[in-house]
Amino acid sequence: MRGINTINPINKEIFTVRLEKDEKSNYEIHFLAIENFTHEFTNYMSEHFVSICEGVASESSLSTVKKRTVSFFENKDKNTTMGAIAEFLMHLYLKSLGYKQECTYFNLEEGSIKKGFDGYYRKEEIEWIMESKSGYVNNTSVTHPAKIKKAYEDLVEKFTGKVKNNPWKNAYNHASLLDIIPDEDVRRKLRKLASDFTDQKYPLIEDYYLIPASTIFLDDKWDEPNYIAIQEELVSSLPEYKCKKMIVICLTKKSINMFLEYIKSE
Repeated sequence: MRGINTINPINKEIFTVRLEKDEKSNYEIHFLAIENFTHEFTNYMSEHFVSICEGVASESSLSTVKKRTVSFFENKDKNTTMGAIAEFLMHLYLKSLGYKQECTYFNLEEGSIKKGFDGYYRKEEIEWIMESKSGYVNNTSVTHPAKIKKAYEDLVEKFTGKVKNNPWKNAYNHASLLDIIPDEDVRRKLRKLASDFTDQKYPLIEDYYLIPASTIFLDDKWDEPNYIAIQEELVSSLPEYKCKKMIVICLTKKSINMFLEYIKSE
């Protein structure tokens, strides 16, 4: 493997990313770090907040969707809060890379984050499935490699039918929403997969493009991650994960408070 390189997403002022990539392998590793919300980052988040939450054709105002988000976070425990923030930031990052979000952050009829796959995207005629896991730095068992492993294991369970909810049906419902401009090809595939899931016919995970994602929240004090050590541990395990191709995302964020303060701001 080569050393860690720096890449720039479409909006390079928003994210600074370190990329580990080997052309001979079927995976790449993206290391993200968010110490503070810069002015550019906040503006970019505000620009896309409504579309991420409700879809690109939503007519809701930013302030209305922020209030809905504040309502969601009320009385949520720390784990749920971390998980929801992490998932939103993954949507935001993938959007900056040009991935089309074929899902919404919120359920239509519930005051909750959607169930099923955490993210379903399309880019250059390829569909990607994202699973996001998060944790708090003070827990010694919380590491990026451990969270990536958990994200992949959860994807395996969904692909093999070892879950209560039909993730393909959920993805189909989201892809069918008028406010995200349904892609008929995506809907057709998801409808077939949802029916197969009901009939206990499960697809092979090695035929799919996957995005396992890890977010680790620090305790309001920035500590630069040891990227080389994380990379070495990931590289030793990733070849065991079955997939067509994999993008691994490891995000380190200073705290949960910055996002909560943002959604409460005018």
